[in-house]
Amino acid sequence: MTDAALSFSVLTGGRAPALVAASSGPDLGEAGYSETEYQVSGIATSYTAPELPADGRYELSDSIEAAFTTRVVVRRPTEPAGFNGTVVVEWLNVSSGQDAAPDYTYLAAELVRGGYAWAGVSAQMIGVEGGHSLVGLDVAAGNGLKQVDAERYWALDHPGDAFCYDIFSRIGAALGAGAADDPLAGLRVERRLGIGESQSAFALSTYVNGVAPLRGVFDGYLIHSRGGAVAPLGEVGAGVNLAFAKSGVPTRIRDDLKVPVIVVQTETDLFDDLAYLPARQPDSDLFRLWEIAGTAHADKFQIGEFESFLSCPEPVNRGQQAYVLRAALRHLDTWARGGAPAPAAARLAITGEDEDSEFVLDANGNVEGGVRTPAVEAPVSVLSGFTDPEASRICRLFGSTTPLDSGRLGELYASRADYLDRYARAVDAAIAVGFVLAEDRDALLAEAEPDLIPE
Repeated sequence: MTDAALSFSVLTGGRAPALVAASSGPDLGEAGYSETEYQVSGIATSYTAPELPADGRYELSDSIEAAFTTRVVVRRPTEPAGFNGTVVVEWLNVSSGQDAAPDYTYLAAELVRGGYAWAGVSAQMIGVEGGHSLVGLDVAAGNGLKQVDAERYWALDHPGDAFCYDIFSRIGAALGAGAADDPLAGLRVERRLGIGESQSAFALSTYVNGVAPLRGVFDGYLIHSRGGAVAPLGEVGAGVNLAFAKSGVPTRIRDDLKVPVIVVQTETDLFDDLAYLPARQPDSDLFRLWEIAGTAHADKFQIGEFESFLSCPEPVNRGQQAYVLRAALRHLDTWARGGAPAPAAARLAITGEDEDSEFVLDANGNVEGGVRTPAVEAPVSVLSGFTDPEASRICRLFGSTTPLDSGRLGELYASRADYLDRYARAVDAAIAVGFVLAEDRDALLAEAEPDLIPE
């Protein structure tokens, strides 16, 4: 990796920062935070490897260099006293054909109350230069930043996803490094955590397996909803091709890293196109796998009021993965500080380990095992990572929610008070074992649905 410094400059003109999100999240001003978008330029290196082995122990070599200009969105405490020392660097997701920050949406409440800084990096070519949606959304080719707002982003120039891994490294390393144009100037950065969801998790898995041991930029990683295969090393002048997700080689996260890694998976991620199951691996000194029962690759929390836009045949998944993800971030930060490791979690229950395996369901139709939330421990619905197999690709990623009928609810609960008691006990149990944060107790309790219980 070249030692040349990066150049940051504040982006102005045109419209506001372009970042796809169904929810704006907490009011940053009220929380003592600011949001600033930067243009960042420098030189990045591509990588080569003789092969990408299934055990994740990649031996990468530097290849060629190229100039790049991309963007970073930074949300940070305005005052040093409000900063906890950790910057969370998210690999922005381009599966829709445009940049999105799905993990910020899930984690925003914890990021702000915990005093983290957050940076969303446009690491991949499609987000800058434009490209096709991988999830079946009606997003035409050419809707990258430069097409969405040419006045604001005209100077961006991405050389291709052969360089995306080093772009992510170099920007992560520069945040809080103390340069005059540092977006985190005035904050003392003690830790950097790399995070990414879905396509970004594919890429981050490749990064962890090959780039992390070479560069040592990040102090921990949260990999959210990856597939069994991982992203290729990319090509010059092109975006990565993830069409091999089902047929690619199932790849584990290497087990000799010196920093902690937490992989968080939903039901959707284990089978079908994503096919993570063959890449399952045991926990180790610096690795944890959390599989959350009753969750989908994306869900109601992520899509919010725009659910009807998807035109799915069933209501999308209303599971509670957001709360588990917040706990995962808290544990990862503690672990990266030298504190206690994240708790170990049971795996989702399946009938076997081959291509014919399937989930083991309880009497209500919810999956057994895994990280348990109140929504599956005191259920009023079947929460699934799957939906009608004939549904659109995007709807298949959003799973489904099927209410239990009144007869079954009457069998489960003697009264609404009985349901509320069981639900509250499930909340407290999840907090006690560390998969939900105490700060989210009231929010979880507010999600109880006693009106569904027959009187």
